Amino acid sequence: MSDLGVTALLIVALFAILASGVWIGLALAGVAWIGMTLFASRPAGDAMAVTIWGSSSSWTLTALPLFVWMGEILFRTRLSNDMFRGLAPWMQGLPGRLLHTNVAGCTIFAAVSGSSAATCATIGKMTLPELRRRGYPDNIAIGSLAGAGTLGLLIPPSIIMIVYGVAAEVSIAQLFMAGILPGLLLAGLFSGYLVLWALRHPHLVPPPDAAMTLGHKVHESRHLIPVLLLIAAVLGSIYTGIATATEAAAVGVVGSLILSATQKSLDWKTFKESLLGGTRLYCMIALILSGAAFLTLAMGYIGLPRHLAEWIGTLGLAQWQLLIALAVFYIVLGCFLDGISMVVLTIGVVMPAVVKAGIDPLWFGIFVVLVVEMAQITPPVGFNLFVLQGMTGREIGFISRVTFPFFACMIGAVVLVTVFPAIVTLLPQTLMAR
Repeated sequence: MSDLGVTALLIVALFAILASGVWIGLALAGVAWIGMTLFASRPAGDAMAVTIWGSSSSWTLTALPLFVWMGEILFRTRLSNDMFRGLAPWMQGLPGRLLHTNVAGCTIFAAVSGSSAATCATIGKMTLPELRRRGYPDNIAIGSLAGAGTLGLLIPPSIIMIVYGVAAEVSIAQLFMAGILPGLLLAGLFSGYLVLWALRHPHLVPPPDAAMTLGHKVHESRHLIPVLLLIAAVLGSIYTGIATATEAAAVGVVGSLILSATQKSLDWKTFKESLLGGTRLYCMIALILSGAAFLTLAMGYIGLPRHLAEWIGTLGLAQWQLLIALAVFYIVLGCFLDGISMVVLTIGVVMPAVVKAGIDPLWFGIFVVLVVEMAQITPPVGFNLFVLQGMTGREIGFISRVTFPFFACMIGAVVLVTVFPAIVTLLPQTLMAR
């Protein structure tokens, strides 16, 4: 069977299994089983056991449940309310008001976690209940969180940038510098869309709180101090070299427990509920990760990513045509694989064509991260969509629909960094020249 036929068969199988109501992680594993059984020589059972164990026992992955637990602690104690009390006075003057806390929160937390799923889950636990309680519509609250959650991949430290830097032999330090301005640009586009949405739908935005003087706003900002101290502890432990990202996640959990206890909002009931809530959410994420890891292995054995990448390389496209083809390629591939797997399976094959076309490997790294971010919110295997489905209980179709405007913002970001490559290269060139 041709690559196109294999791809079509697996897509049909995935939609059929999902439509039957099977859990998402099991659906991914089922499609991988079908692919391994029909098109690969390795026994599917052996491959599944080894892959699921390997994906579940990763030390790096330990950061994810810790950040999820940190989010649960913040959600169940006064810290999340305090964050809103500190941000609300400054957001009231913006069209869309507190919706911007999704973007601001994800932008800040992205500099802590390096993971899209952890960013989406942690900020969602803090913001969604508050926005819902204050009367903000679910569609724009969930959509903005799904889009802003992808900033966890772009704003350093980023796990996927490390993987790309190793695979493409590009300086990881320069990649981290290169991701800052595009990350802020994308956050600005998200907030810009929220402003436009609010201006078009003023009746859907809850009324502002009572007007405050500048002195009162500054006074209310004192409620941000605990959260800022927590962020400083996590970020500081990473950037000073005291802790790895995984160890910094543990610092975040301990810090949130200490701050909650200091504020006297932590008791045994809250501690137990936060631990159980974090466990339930992470088990959902871990099952999806295990299924995605098995599907990634199956795709590798079948050879689909490699064959598609080789085919694109043989087309002899102009630079702009190659970039469009690669963007479409990665978005389609994101329907089956997680971002890190896409980079691992394809960069070795794609890079020769990229270099031959005269594209800067450093710039291309940020381009890839942006496109992979887009794949995080495209069905059927957009990982952020699954995380939000588990958190909100809403259908994947609804979440995909309300996320589409933010997908369009990402397309705009890709166009901007393509037309103005200095957005990516300015900081590395400036800082490395000193």
